[in-house]
Amino acid sequence: MSWPPTLAGSPAVAVIERAIARQRLAHSLLLHGDDLDTLSAVAQAIADRLLHPAGAAADFRPSAALGSHPDLFTLRPAGKSRQISADATRALIGNLQMSPRLAPCKVAIIHEADRMHLTAANVFLKTLEEPPERTVILLLTTHPYVLLPTIRSRCLHFRFPAAAAVAGAEGWAAWLDDYQGWLGRLAEGTAGKGAAADSIMGLYGLVARFGTILDRATAQSWEAQKASLPPDLEENEQVAIETGLANGWRARLFAEIEHATRAFARPRFVGGDAASRRAFPAAIRRLEHNAGLLRLNLNESAALEDFLLCSLRLWGRPARAK
Repeated sequence: MSWPPTLAGSPAVAVIERAIARQRLAHSLLLHGDDLDTLSAVAQAIADRLLHPAGAAADFRPSAALGSHPDLFTLRPAGKSRQISADATRALIGNLQMSPRLAPCKVAIIHEADRMHLTAANVFLKTLEEPPERTVILLLTTHPYVLLPTIRSRCLHFRFPAAAAVAGAEGWAAWLDDYQGWLGRLAEGTAGKGAAADSIMGLYGLVARFGTILDRATAQSWEAQKASLPPDLEENEQVAIETGLANGWRARLFAEIEHATRAFARPRFVGGDAASRRAFPAAIRRLEHNAGLLRLNLNESAALEDFLLCSLRLWGRPARAK
């Protein structure tokens, strides 16, 4: 199984490849970065090399897909709350206590490890302190500092940047163009009730289109991912994966809105526009604040609407004052 193309040959990948070849890979690795899909691809590549070592006997290289390998165990958030429970964690620990059935070692991949319930994290800590023989544990997270410090301290850390461009959702490029055009009209300071009404209508049009783009991107990602999931995946785990995909997409899209806002403001900075110098940092603070609230289950449409209403005031007021 190949590494993500943009990561192949990177220093982190080179260190891991060398450690696997020398059979000196650490028992517990914390893989973190900005994109869960990238982290999952890295974890799959590591697991493939550990479970199907080069030059091993044919018995160690089954034709079955990696996802059904008897020595590969996964733990994912479950249910709409997207939590990793203590019971699921204990079940994983029980599987890791057994001897490898086919490969030279066992591999456990814990997706979104930051979603571990506190009880589950404390249960798991003992396994990290005294890992079972011939076991490698891979913890994946985009929020490493949400994990208990005691868990972080017992893992070897590797950070991986996103392996692909984020603005790949259908209709998203056009949305960003329209968003920047909307900002431009605000900054130009067009006056009159009609212009104000157009700005409001444009704002809610952006909100409505955002929801459609997010739903479509999530659905397409889910269809693409279903083929690679284990056939015995429980329904609550499927719900959690779908929810995680949606959360990942909305985080990417909000990050792209920040980039688009910066791209809009930069030439105005260069031109000495004092109003833009005031509006831009305030807008970014509100956007980052709302993006943080998404992790506390704030609805993405409400978060975007609040940000755009704030932008309406920030970018429009200085222009009307000209």
